Amino acid sequence: MVARQLDEQLAARFAVGRRLRVLDVGMGEGRQALRLARLGHQVTGVESDPALVAAAEEALAKEPEGIRERFRPVVGDGHDTGVHFLPGSFDVVLCHGVLMRVESPDALLAGLGRMLAPGGLLSLLVRNADALALCAGLAGDWRGALDAFGAESAAEGPVRADRLAPLTAALAGIGAPLERWYGVRVLAGRASDGPVPVDEAEFQALLAAEERAGRTDPYRSVAALLHLCGVRG
Repeated sequence: MVARQLDEQLAARFAVGRRLRVLDVGMGEGRQALRLARLGHQVTGVESDPALVAAAEEALAKEPEGIRERFRPVVGDGHDTGVHFLPGSFDVVLCHGVLMRVESPDALLAGLGRMLAPGGLLSLLVRNADALALCAGLAGDWRGALDAFGAESAAEGPVRADRLAPLTAALAGIGAPLERWYGVRVLAGRASDGPVPVDEAEFQALLAAEERAGRTDPYRSVAALLHLCGVRG
């Protein structure tokens, strides 16, 4: 779902056929980065876990030479982008599932903003603090649901969550104001008794419903994850 939303933003922002310079911070095993390299873009993936970088390199080794030349996995921390790259070096910066593991995201966001060229796209995927109680309740975790109502709980613990309004302000502050946002996992994967359907037609119906909900108020506001797209002025 995030890939579809990202492709939509790339198509709206950049000319068809343009080879983009992409930085994927916290790339994990490099699935998103590799997908974009297959589409013809020049991708640098940064990941702090050497084991995940090794997994990305192993997957990359199986690709044709042209794709291998377009994807460069790097062991590094998202806070150190200014050490490795010049300001304005990238047309697209991805930061998916990273802010939730950062105690204070402001410095990281500022660094990512500096990496963007004018007109560049910053794509963030974060846990939605406004959905914590709902997620816990649908999973039958009543104590977790009660705890989630505490105003400070969203910012505490090893896995943080963020709210739309403060992130919107933060994106404006780094010169990449929010252009579009989506909900992710609005319907799918929320309840403990809701398995992904095996039947292909039913699965496609699930994808269609999830995509519609992720674009529609009030449903997207209670999605488990938020996908925010900011654009460098």
